[in-house]
Amino acid sequence: MRRCGLGLAAVVGFALPAGAGTLDTVKQRGTLQCGVSEGVVGFSEKDEQGNWRGFDVDFCRAVAAAVLGDAGKVAFTPLSASQRFEALKAGKVDLLARNSSWTLGREAELGLAFAGITYHDGQGFLAKRSFKADTALALDKAKVCVEAGTTTQLNLADFFKLNSMTYEEKVYPNAADALAAFEAGQCDVLTRDQAALHGERLRLANPAETIVLPDVISKEPLGPVVRGDDFPWFTVVKWVNFALVNAEELGISSTNIDEALKSQKPDVRRFTGAEGGFGKALGLDADWAIRTVKATGNYAEIYERSLGTGSKLGIPRGLNQLWSMGGVLYAPPLR
Repeated sequence: MRRCGLGLAAVVGFALPAGAGTLDTVKQRGTLQCGVSEGVVGFSEKDEQGNWRGFDVDFCRAVAAAVLGDAGKVAFTPLSASQRFEALKAGKVDLLARNSSWTLGREAELGLAFAGITYHDGQGFLAKRSFKADTALALDKAKVCVEAGTTTQLNLADFFKLNSMTYEEKVYPNAADALAAFEAGQCDVLTRDQAALHGERLRLANPAETIVLPDVISKEPLGPVVRGDDFPWFTVVKWVNFALVNAEELGISSTNIDEALKSQKPDVRRFTGAEGGFGKALGLDADWAIRTVKATGNYAEIYERSLGTGSKLGIPRGLNQLWSMGGVLYAPPLR
């Protein structure tokens, strides 16, 4: 959690080697260029010292640890919803870890590839208590603040049409403007993914005057995104994702690395790189997976630090619990 991000100018200034894949480019550059949100509590935000922190930020650091051997070798580029995919397609970032929902259109039409799901979310509503709504079905004729260029805006229209309700849409170019408008009373309701709403509520001067309604009106599978024309890089990012989940399932954490390295269990030995040789197949060192855990912790450690019950958001794991613990988190094995 050491370094603050660099801007787009620093990204553009790096000349990509002709014909090089993203993995080679990142290795030669010595820095991972990672696109993140402009500030979503718990996912990606700067602390008082100017350092980037959060769930998505830690994923970027895990990739840097796997590829470069150093979780600090990341340059973070904050991107708005309207900027994010074009910046990725243009090569301004190597990886987008920015609470983006996996959809057919984004893969098939934009030529992008989602490297799995890191957080299972759903769209919800933050309402003024004065509006006297305790369910989303009580939002008829509400003024709703929403960020432009998002699936959130599309889901909003679908929900009101499906339930034969009307609303007045208030569209803003970014999340900060939408929140400011909501707080200023320009709308009765703010709609975003549920996890983001819990964070936005904390930013308000009087959070007690608002309530996150219990309704979830969509599926929002959030995950890291890469360009769709570089399969080796897609595979690396995808397996870093899977490694963090497998580490939790195997009981490997940042606090017991030494024990894991001494383990004689076949699945743990494959994870540490003592057996299997899977790092070479990915274009990485043998110990790539254990380096991710040493740098950021396993999935549970990342989640609890930024989003879980011990954080300021206090969001229970829910669907984001391991499949063996009642959730839907499931990763292919390293073998």
